Amino acid sequence: MNELDVYFMELALQEAQKAFAEDEVPVGACMVLRGEVIALSHNRREKLQNPLLHAEIEAIEKASLFLRSWRLPECTLYVTLEPCLMCAGAIIQARVKRLVFGAYDPKGGVAGSLLNVFTLPFWNHRVEVSGGILQERCSQILREYFKIKRGEVAELDEGARLEIE
Repeated sequence: MNELDVYFMELALQEAQKAFAEDEVPVGACMVLRGEVIALSHNRREKLQNPLLHAEIEAIEKASLFLRSWRLPECTLYVTLEPCLMCAGAIIQARVKRLVFGAYDPKGGVAGSLLNVFTLPFWNHRVEVSGGILQERCSQILREYFKIKRGEVAELDEGARLEIE
């Protein structure tokens, strides 16, 4: 784990906090090109009732618009949760150079938890993958969100923020 990975994962965590505040599953993403942020995003499936609006998909779309290209071969994508199969496919298709994620997802993650689609031999593009960056903090926000959803803790007041340590 290097300092830049921590810095950009912090930005992704800020996006996850926005998702939390919007009653979305708190996953955030940050797309970086040559050390510069070119896209920030978070889950918006519930708000827009669109199953495609995962943080990673939004970040890829914003970065593609910014660069005016669907190819992102020099970009690094930071995301607070290990990608699902849909997002992993989009990452590969966009030719993202590097994926950095925080929390592992034992129920749906395909960058090492259930399987690792990034290591399958038949892709024409290889993505460098690093997992577990700020893992505890990325996991914490998800745990808090789902505790509230299951009714295990009192609802947060409107506008309240979950403090990520």
